[in-house]
Amino acid sequence: MTLFTDRALNRATLARQHLLERTDMTALRMIEHLVGMQAQSPYPPYTGLWSRLRAFRHQELAGLLTDRSAVRLLLHRGTVHLVSASDCLTLRPVMQPVIERMYVTARAVREAGDPAVIAEHTLELLDKGPMTPRELGEALGERVPDVSPRLLADVARARLALVQVPPRAVWGAGGVTRYAAAEAWLGEKLLAAGLPDVIRRYLAAFGPATVADVQAWCGLTRLREVTDAMSGLVRLSGEHGAELLDLPDAPRPDPGVPAPVRFLPDFDNAVLSHADRGRIVAEQHRKSLFLRNGIVPGSFLVDGMVAGTWRADGGVVTLSPFGRLTAPQIGELEEEGTLLAGFLAPPGKSSGVRIA
Repeated sequence: MTLFTDRALNRATLARQHLLERTDMTALRMIEHLVGMQAQSPYPPYTGLWSRLRAFRHQELAGLLTDRSAVRLLLHRGTVHLVSASDCLTLRPVMQPVIERMYVTARAVREAGDPAVIAEHTLELLDKGPMTPRELGEALGERVPDVSPRLLADVARARLALVQVPPRAVWGAGGVTRYAAAEAWLGEKLLAAGLPDVIRRYLAAFGPATVADVQAWCGLTRLREVTDAMSGLVRLSGEHGAELLDLPDAPRPDPGVPAPVRFLPDFDNAVLSHADRGRIVAEQHRKSLFLRNGIVPGSFLVDGMVAGTWRADGGVVTLSPFGRLTAPQIGELEEEGTLLAGFLAPPGKSSGVRIA
């Protein structure tokens, strides 16, 4: 097997994430290329797309949500993801075992009863129109008494593909979470994609990768049986001996290619989608990025690696580096950060960047 160094792994992943060079593809195409974007907070995907696309504007993603070309729902790892309508219909059935394992627990079944009955009630209720989690839980509580409404709502959104409808996550509009059944919202039936196809798409966006990496990304288990049966994969040897799977025609740039400063939003999958995150987050910085409360703040890359976190307040982007930066690195961060601040600033607000 060909030896693949950590540096080469970093550059290959950045290239596939379009973090080495922005691209002209549409926002919808990028969302599909990334096989979804983690989005339990409504607005981070806007920054994730801005960092990868040359001419991205807020209205492009807002339009995809309002015209139902893209939706947000529970998917990989049981977390909310932004996906295209097509991927919603084909990926949700694939991730269903992960979601049910997390939310339809033995305790939930013991307290709430048959999840299939809750799902049936939910569809009848949502047929009248989208509902907030509280409204749904309380309405289910009238049909399944003496059970926590929150538990009932959690079982419902795990058992069924429920999408969060606009104006939630629409830039400049906002709104509370309201659920609709995916099939009714999109006018098509769920139909599971094949696991080999899903794995190939993961490698195209996040590879080269180990089987453990694929499983960490999606939450599914026993994928070694699937990859062992897949033909046409390239098998590489990582610097520390792990077997890496890859697509034969996927980009694997020279390890020496420069990596520009890039800003990643909260919970970006570029830092979450591998069992071994060392390709993009150095071991000494893990605790500073992956916080104990489960929050993964926005981060910035210097020479391809996470070098600190950032936050936006009004029109000001504040950077918190993990260590000392060189003058050229600071200059590049200030230049890119100023552009990001302008992108995120509310209308009429001045924008800028500062380094804490």
